[in-house]
Amino acid sequence: MGNIDNLDKKILEIISENARIPFKDIAEVCGVSRAAIHQRVQRMIASGVILGSNYRIKPELLGYSTCAYIGLTIKHAPEYRDIIKCLEKIPEVVECHLTTGPYAMLLKVYARDNAHLKIILNEQLQTITNVVSTETLISLEETLNKHVPIC
Repeated sequence: MGNIDNLDKKILEIISENARIPFKDIAEVCGVSRAAIHQRVQRMIASGVILGSNYRIKPELLGYSTCAYIGLTIKHAPEYRDIIKCLEKIPEVVECHLTTGPYAMLLKVYARDNAHLKIILNEQLQTITNVVSTETLISLEETLNKHVPIC
């Protein structure tokens, strides 16, 4: 992790649990000034260790009751960049990972219901040039969501 010291690790542990915690509270826990916390957080943002802070939204409360993971098989692997450009235009696709194994790409998709998911599959994903096939796994419930350990 490069120039990350124990104080940085402690700061990361704290903010990974609560990104909205005031710097003064972090400073109290760490025994340093608020300015020191601010400078370290800014340095970690600038260096790419911290990728930003955001709120976690519960999709179900916005009407998205179906979460699915969709594996894409593609015809020509080098064309994945063109496929990503198409995926960026589909708001329900919230994650895309290039993978090894049976799929070239693995997507996380939220849909209002199974009928909406069918439209996303048939009218959007399966019509993308070089997408050969899809395989869909519907998530029944998210039971674990956590950050990587700060070592």
